[in-house]
Amino acid sequence: MSEKTTRINGVDICSESFGLPEHPCILLIMGAMASMIWWDSEFCSRLASRNRFVIRYDNRDVGRSTCSPPGETLYTMHDLTDDAIGVLDSYGILKAHFVGLSLGGMIAQIAALKYPGRVLSVTAISSGVFDDRPDLPGTDPKILSYHSRAAQLDWNNREMVLEYMIGGWELLNGSRHPFDYQQARRLSEAEISRANSLKSMFNHALLAGAEELYGTIGRVSQPFLVIHGTEDPVLPYAHGKALAEAVQNSRLLTLEGAGHELHRNDWDTVIEAIVEHTGR
Repeated sequence: MSEKTTRINGVDICSESFGLPEHPCILLIMGAMASMIWWDSEFCSRLASRNRFVIRYDNRDVGRSTCSPPGETLYTMHDLTDDAIGVLDSYGILKAHFVGLSLGGMIAQIAALKYPGRVLSVTAISSGVFDDRPDLPGTDPKILSYHSRAAQLDWNNREMVLEYMIGGWELLNGSRHPFDYQQARRLSEAEISRANSLKSMFNHALLAGAEELYGTIGRVSQPFLVIHGTEDPVLPYAHGKALAEAVQNSRLLTLEGAGHELHRNDWDTVIEAIVEHTGR
């Protein structure tokens, strides 16, 4: 594996690859307020061992990519989608299988619509339809209440910030598996250490753009896999079902009791599903 930072669309984007570039490429796109490391390196290596070339990267405002000042979102969903294509360009990859978690799944949807020739397939994990759907259930209020604490947090107190981040991940855990505290602590520590501006991650909450694409997801023709937990507190299971229903020839893999997460104990199931989906 090797990490690099590339100038893409006027900003610096940090990425890392696993495996051999002659294998089919899988582009991993993480969700809001989380850098690429939440695609655990072991998960990436295991996926690469199945004859895939795996790329993960930091979206703007997280990790080692360009960060805007906290409270200023100086880009749109179009920009984040264009960044994903720019990452592929930086590796000389013409086409890739897009795998996105939460917000990353929506970026993948936009990419499939804007750049159909670059997207071989889409896998959307814990995501939903990129659309305005007031008929679907909203985020569990306890998630919003928890993160409202952020403004009062002493961001110079590393241990306090660390426990806040771990607590946020624990809220996303379903009953399917026990919360993996040690992994959450390890990745949260790494997140704090490598972030250019940790508080800038909250800019993702202000993200907008590409609304003109609402209602067009049915035009996606690439093979489409939806993976969703029945206890997702951020984008409840109904969002996953709605996405699978909206895209022609899609497949829904339901994880009973899973939350808004990619739990280590589900890696075998998820990796097998992605390998099968990207081997078509």
